[in-house]
Amino acid sequence: MFSENINIIDCCKKPEQLTSVYKASPKWTPADYFGRVKCRVSNSFRMKYKVEPGLYSLGKPDENSDVFVSANYKLSFDILRKELSGLDVWILVLDTKGINVWCAAGKGTFGTKELVKRINKVELSSILNHGRIIVPQLGAVGVDADAVFRQTGFKVYFGPVYAKDIKDYLKAGKRKTPEMRKIGFSVIDRLVLTPMEIIPAIKKFFIFGIIILLFFGLQPSGILFKSAWSYGAPFLLLGLSSIIGGAFIAPVLLPFIPFRSFAIKGWIIGILLVVFVLRFLDLSAQKNIIIFMADILFFPMASSYLALQFTGSTTFTNMSGVKKELKIALPVYLISVAASIVLLIIYKLHKSGVI
Repeated sequence: MFSENINIIDCCKKPEQLTSVYKASPKWTPADYFGRVKCRVSNSFRMKYKVEPGLYSLGKPDENSDVFVSANYKLSFDILRKELSGLDVWILVLDTKGINVWCAAGKGTFGTKELVKRINKVELSSILNHGRIIVPQLGAVGVDADAVFRQTGFKVYFGPVYAKDIKDYLKAGKRKTPEMRKIGFSVIDRLVLTPMEIIPAIKKFFIFGIIILLFFGLQPSGILFKSAWSYGAPFLLLGLSSIIGGAFIAPVLLPFIPFRSFAIKGWIIGILLVVFVLRFLDLSAQKNIIIFMADILFFPMASSYLALQFTGSTTFTNMSGVKKELKIALPVYLISVAASIVLLIIYKLHKSGVI
């Protein structure tokens, strides 16, 4: 659990009803900046990068100060507290299991039940003279404002998409401009997210590489390193091209690739890269028709699979769309992998003179 810049204080409107409150600072430490980078490249670190759920004070809030709701994913919390610099406000952090607001709203952890539970647990009504809370717009899909009001008496205001617009939103009397409602997803936004796709794929690539080298190196007389490398190296090169295509090129060029389906977008990039590698690098070992068929079946599908993993990071689709695409794509992936393995086995047996 990460808790830089956060201390626990006792703060309450009424002295006889003390409530434990965390005190936060709007300033980031070097550890905060390092954490922001590390959670972009390490999935295991990101899943543990969270703060305690509860009520936080920023500045010197009182019973009339606004309350902003956040997830307990530390990067979400950090961005919010930084953008609230100079304000005296409360931050109510929900237990989203370390998931950001948008994803948690889709999964149900940033939702009505947790919001009601947290309002009651911190005894928010005993601290404030008003009954309003501000929820990020990206959390709206998980929050039933009417239900929250019925159960707690607090009216939910849905704030802007980005924390950087909060001060302007407050100055405008809690009114959002059309720009505050828009979700951007620029090339830079997509580029920042690609390490989380590339790094897990590279880890799997090492396993793939070992299997391929053993497959081609294993001969009746033993393991021949020359055979393993001469026949296996092109597969390793094609494997790397699939990772680059599905986990990097497809996300970066997402809006410009034809079709809505992520799986098809990834396959298009994958097939183009496979053709490029086979054509322009003149890999003679891949000219065998059986090997060529295995290449065409497997590697574009690998690129497609990696591109499909990016759906959870984008504004281009929703949960039902993802489930529908997975339902169609997964059987195709399994059939392609199975067919590729069969073709390679046939090639190996033919090479060994068995058939």
